Amino acid sequence: MDKKMKILLSGGGTGGHIFPAIAIADEIRKRFPEAEFLFIGANGKMEMEKVPQAGYTIEGIDIAGIDRGNLLSNLGLPFKILKSLSKSKKLIKNFAPDFAVGTGGFASGPALYEASKMGIPIFIQEQNAYAGVTNKVLSKKAKAVFTAYPKVEGFPKEKIKFLGNPIRENIVSGMQDTAQAKEKMGLNKDQLTILSVGGSLGSRTLNNAWKDNLENLKEKGYQLIWQTGKLDYKELSSSLQLPASVHLKEFIKDMELAYSAADIIVSRAGAIAISELAVAQKPVLLVPFPFASEDHQTKNAMNLVEKKAARMVKDSEMQEKFWNTLSEICENEMIRKEMSDNLKYFAKPNAAKEIVDEIFKVIK
Repeated sequence: MDKKMKILLSGGGTGGHIFPAIAIADEIRKRFPEAEFLFIGANGKMEMEKVPQAGYTIEGIDIAGIDRGNLLSNLGLPFKILKSLSKSKKLIKNFAPDFAVGTGGFASGPALYEASKMGIPIFIQEQNAYAGVTNKVLSKKAKAVFTAYPKVEGFPKEKIKFLGNPIRENIVSGMQDTAQAKEKMGLNKDQLTILSVGGSLGSRTLNNAWKDNLENLKEKGYQLIWQTGKLDYKELSSSLQLPASVHLKEFIKDMELAYSAADIIVSRAGAIAISELAVAQKPVLLVPFPFASEDHQTKNAMNLVEKKAARMVKDSEMQEKFWNTLSEICENEMIRKEMSDNLKYFAKPNAAKEIVDEIFKVIK
């Protein structure tokens, strides 16, 4: 392969689309340090900040999705699409990539569509159990579609390669003994420990559930690492009388340490979160975010529930079912062992490496 290989990547809008693209680029760069990379993102979206921070060049296009809340604001959308197609075409022509990888989000539509029209091999990486609209359309032209679940509706079956989502290297290599991790975090190593994670902004649903069950936690003697996110941290830290066994954190920097310290994890069901949880292999209770597009978090969670790798409680059923479902997991060691064992099916610690292997099999 030519050392001056050129790779186009596009995906964004959320970390779930951006970080897999960066992980794939990192893996290619490891093998081909001289390779050149160009990302195409959506102006004003987080990829315009995160991609340069990772050391890559990015160009922005003016593209957005359909605003279902304000239909009038969509009047300019056809113009935006035409403009973004035109700019993508120009960027791709000038850069002349050997192949292109799309990880979903608004920007990847115009970028990969134009690349495929020019005869450039394109590859799709879909993080969720339900195919996004952009990736569904692009999959028809793709050489391969890399998924985190064995069956994803909307893709040609013969193109699906179940290789997982690329996740942070420190999660893969940093897992350690549970008792040691508890001690490092200043926790009691003999207490059953629950980790609750709601993403960087946090989950009000999870925060309210813990507020309602502080007495139950105290009574049972469970230890809780409670990541609140930045939206609720101030209010919760100042208004609650917390037992010593509850450790409130706005943000957890060393997630691998927190995963290691946990006996049970409570989490939303975002694609990357689930991929990390599968590698951590700790029993998990999933509470899908109900307003994710196409309700994809529920579909992600159901894939694990069907394999007995997780339990799930819907947002709307938290008050009736949360504590009882969690208690059943906490009190039954057999259930916990079954979940941990079954999570191995979804654990793909080498996803980035295997995706890049597959790409090079096709384009060699």
